[in-house]
Amino acid sequence: MHILPILALVLLVGFLTGANLFALGACSLLVVFQLAQYFSDRWAESLKVERTQQRAEYNIGDSIAVGLKLRNDSGLYIPWLFAEDVLPKRAINTPNPALEVTGQPAKLYFLHARQPGLMAYQLRALRRGYFQLGPTILETGDLLGLHRNYRIATEREFIIVLPKLIPLDGMNVTSQRPMGELRANDRMLEDPTQMIGIREYRMGDSLNRIHWRATARTGKLHTRVFQPTCIQGAMIVLDMHCKTNPDRNEPLRTDLAVTAAASIAHTLYMMNQPFGLVSNGRDAADRVRQMSLEREFFDREQVRDGIEMQSVSDRLRPVVLQANRGPEHFAEVHRTLARLERTDGLGLQDLFLETESRFSRQLSVIVILQNVDDESAFALASLKRRGYSVCAVINQHSQDGLSDSAAKLVACHIPVYALPNESSVQNVCREILVAS
Repeated sequence: MHILPILALVLLVGFLTGANLFALGACSLLVVFQLAQYFSDRWAESLKVERTQQRAEYNIGDSIAVGLKLRNDSGLYIPWLFAEDVLPKRAINTPNPALEVTGQPAKLYFLHARQPGLMAYQLRALRRGYFQLGPTILETGDLLGLHRNYRIATEREFIIVLPKLIPLDGMNVTSQRPMGELRANDRMLEDPTQMIGIREYRMGDSLNRIHWRATARTGKLHTRVFQPTCIQGAMIVLDMHCKTNPDRNEPLRTDLAVTAAASIAHTLYMMNQPFGLVSNGRDAADRVRQMSLEREFFDREQVRDGIEMQSVSDRLRPVVLQANRGPEHFAEVHRTLARLERTDGLGLQDLFLETESRFSRQLSVIVILQNVDDESAFALASLKRRGYSVCAVINQHSQDGLSDSAAKLVACHIPVYALPNESSVQNVCREILVAS
């Protein structure tokens, strides 16, 4: 043991100076310190923890059952052990919590040799989000309080609470492009691949639409008639910038915008229409901190600082999911929307500059935003002038604020839809507030 040379030196000094009692007391104290550290380390190393959890994805309102099984694998009695399963503070200790805790995620144990210990608690998902559960922190030490040992006993688990899906009554958003999949009321654009009949020739009809067999049979010119169609797919653009989504409206407004975006995507998925997602928000997965289980810690706050998710992220890359169809694509969009958070990175105009090359001109562009400032209005107008079918969903409850934001888009002939509350989501893309 490395304490032996120190003990020999203290005893030698005591004998040479005649301070035998002092030397004996110092040696006793050193032995006590060494034994405290030895047993504290031994107790911590002998502990094993197993976590049980149902799944990784939940819906709002679901209960999340978490169980921990502790086991003392040594032949020693552990006089005290404090175990805590770390939960995200920003999801629990806030005025609008995202997770509601029932039970005890922290508990004090007294374990005999080979004795197991159990800890169980429940969480209820109140809001969508991406949350880190764990790891489990174990703290033990001697009874005199001379030495404390902190250890991270389990890996972290991450859960996703998916945003709510609200069925839409209908959608009045189409790209007005020919050669689509849906019948359209507007007969200005007809799909030349879907002929539905013939009629007599009228002045102004194109010559390449003449039906020559019917003309030869009847002796009169006849023209082919085609089905008017459109594409109802969309690129959903979700503005999550802090400037246009102020703190005073959080987290209600951003959660409502995410709910609307998820509901629109789900409706398009059920109609087998293409849809994609573009956002200047931050993916919460970018805040995950690298964690080392072998690191030594000296106090509980240091442990927390080393394992909790970071509070900020400086990534400026936008979130982009290309337009596609199918259940896998919708599941990816749904999970991405669950993880989105506000950011102070790219504004709406910068977002369009970065991502416009990935937009399809065959699809509508549905922009969901809260406040329409001059920069945002200019960005939407520029996108419409470049040939895109653009509409805006204003996420405001105040009628005055809604009117002020919509007024900036009226001159640009951009259709505007209102999103004052959750009950309006089912009609969000049906009832136009301002027509183009």
